[in-house]
Amino acid sequence: MRYDAGEVITAMVTPFNEKREVDYDKVEALAAHLIATGSDAVLVNGTTGETPTLTFEEELEILSSAKRATAGKAKIIMGAGSNSTETAVMIAKRAEKEGADAILSVVPYYNKPSQAGMIEHFSAVAEAVELPIILYNIPSRTGVNMSVETVKTLARKYQNIVALKQSFGDMDTITELRMSCPADFAIYSGDDSLTLPMLSLGAHGVISVASHLFGVEIKSMIRNFKTGDAATAKNMHQKLYPIFKKLFMAPNPVPVKAALAYKGIIEDFVRRPLVELTKAEKAELIFTLDSI
Repeated sequence: MRYDAGEVITAMVTPFNEKREVDYDKVEALAAHLIATGSDAVLVNGTTGETPTLTFEEELEILSSAKRATAGKAKIIMGAGSNSTETAVMIAKRAEKEGADAILSVVPYYNKPSQAGMIEHFSAVAEAVELPIILYNIPSRTGVNMSVETVKTLARKYQNIVALKQSFGDMDTITELRMSCPADFAIYSGDDSLTLPMLSLGAHGVISVASHLFGVEIKSMIRNFKTGDAATAKNMHQKLYPIFKKLFMAPNPVPVKAALAYKGIIEDFVRRPLVELTKAEKAELIFTLDSI
């Protein structure tokens, strides 16, 4: 593998206080908690981190806080995407300068580029930095799907394009990606409920939301599958499946923040336009959590 960020990467939420300011002490505490409970790496400033509402200065301080918390014990990956190629290059360069171990770079959203445009976009990022780059394909948010051919082209051309986070539940696509891309190019599930099916088709691991709460269990599921105990892996998948789905009962990261608040780890504050769960929604979520 050209770069191994681990099997369980948590897409970390950004803790806020009651004024909806970033709580950097809790950023450190949460990052340390995740590493202690099964996460091999922590991804900051992704969608789950509410990046659309963060300033660039906040993003850099979150990166620094997470790095202090892990003290070299785990990799810190920074979300560094943009729908402007120039901005994506700038963020990638700054992430490299500030010591990120790798970056996650999303397909440009809203402007819906062609496949040729995607290749030019990610080529510009790859040529601007030496950092490992994880591509991120999530058509439900970007409005456009990155094709297998585009991923293959980029993976073959650039050694620092090392992996793909695939949040698109078409298993034929996973098969085609694994058959088309270099053997040392890692594929990650971007949806917790798809991790086990994708592992069976050659995925390496998951960039997870549920690992905020069940990192040890998700890690054991992956380890059991890879060591040949598919039955135990399936049982864990089925055990966790209800919470995998319930954590998306409202826009991410609203439910996982509510769950973390219930566990006493952080507060559940989110920045507008997101809103916290209602009392009824919280009760529904807590019932599922307590049932696991």
